[in-house]
Amino acid sequence: MTKPLYVGIATSTGDGRAGGRARTDDGLLELSLAIPKEMGGPGGATNPEQLFAAGWASCFHSALKAVAAQRKVSITDSAVVAEVQVHSTPEGGFSLSAALHAELSGVDQGTADQLVEGAHAICPYSNATRGNIPVTVDATVG
Repeated sequence: MTKPLYVGIATSTGDGRAGGRARTDDGLLELSLAIPKEMGGPGGATNPEQLFAAGWASCFHSALKAVAAQRKVSITDSAVVAEVQVHSTPEGGFSLSAALHAELSGVDQGTADQLVEGAHAICPYSNATRGNIPVTVDATVG
């Protein structure tokens, strides 16, 4: 593996996702955590799946823009929605799956699909999860 271009560092304290806190080493992100109501918790604070979804959506969106620029395709507007789902396993544990939805304007559906596939090929989050969790990607042209 090559030398890292960047290292993101975050620390979880307290009871982790069950009422703990998470903080980045630079202090730019500091927040409380809670188990979602849907999973039997109190809700009222963010959770690791939301943080993962926000990171992946942002990273994938940047990858999408990079692929469009590389291919000299002009996008007039875009957004990426990442859905990270938690599933229970038969062994009593948990697993994840994800869906990435890109919304694009200024291109036809075929081009949008190609851009999304290109973004999925270069996005670090997509590469990290490839083959590890079920992931779907799609594009909607508006």
